[in-house]
Amino acid sequence: MPITDPHHHLWDRGSRYLLEELKADIDGSGHNVIATGFVQCDSMYRADGDPKFAPIGETEFVNGIAAMSASGLYGPARLCASIVSYADLFLGPEVDAVLEAHLNAGGDRFKGVRQCSVWDADSTIKSTPMDFPKGLLLDAKFRSGFARLQRYGLSFDSWIYHHQIPELADLAQKFPDTTVVIDHIGAPLGIGAYAFRRDDVFAEWRKNIQELGKNPNAYVKLGGMGMHVFGYDFEKRSAPPGSQELAEIWRPYVETCIEAFGPERAMFESNFPVDKRYYSYGVMWNAFKRLAAGYSQSEKEALFRGSARRAYRLN
Repeated sequence: MPITDPHHHLWDRGSRYLLEELKADIDGSGHNVIATGFVQCDSMYRADGDPKFAPIGETEFVNGIAAMSASGLYGPARLCASIVSYADLFLGPEVDAVLEAHLNAGGDRFKGVRQCSVWDADSTIKSTPMDFPKGLLLDAKFRSGFARLQRYGLSFDSWIYHHQIPELADLAQKFPDTTVVIDHIGAPLGIGAYAFRRDDVFAEWRKNIQELGKNPNAYVKLGGMGMHVFGYDFEKRSAPPGSQELAEIWRPYVETCIEAFGPERAMFESNFPVDKRYYSYGVMWNAFKRLAAGYSQSEKEALFRGSARRAYRLN
């Protein structure tokens, strides 16, 4: 089955995950990954010049790796066929210059912007080194910059927690012509203040994800569910989980998302190398295939490839 992995990162910051490491995971997985998509991770920002243009360095860096892959010298998979980087949407209309610089640096591969806005009242819950204000997606200044994405045909990726999903749903409703993608199923939290409230969290998350799914411009990424904020403690085990156990744990969440968005707006993602801490690339895709076993062939095609192609305009 051809697979497009629409969400991975690349970096060299203590740990190294570049073209060779990504290629090794794909080649050793036993799965037919034909294309991938890079998503913002604050990698290789420019050290000099106007700070608002610093993120262009990430697009330049990734587009170089994409060009290497497009040569065919590194195998048949087209790595980084789509690039999602960062632009400060709080710049309002002034963000146009930054978006145009991204497009100049990434060409047709540059597809959109990601804004992390994870926030919780429990300050011990951390999933990024940075702190973000409460209600970022509702901020009028942020939305004035968000409104500029449509004119360039760019999408928006969002990394938030389960109780923040209504903010993204409001954003998607207010801007129906902009594709909005929620990363990592909207992260139903399982640590800190939520550590022993899994049933309550699931009920709130399900309600919120169903509301977001009502917006036809919204997509959901099915992955990233190994991360510590989900509370499964995979990283504390002496041996990683197998694909059957992962499928059993993830099934209620994946099936809820597919029901809310439909297979045509849901896509499996790796979130590597973040999730590499918890299981291998091959085991993860095995788990996804177990989860998709009951769907039709056309639905599987959407989940493993078609939805990513539509969301990120891949040919």
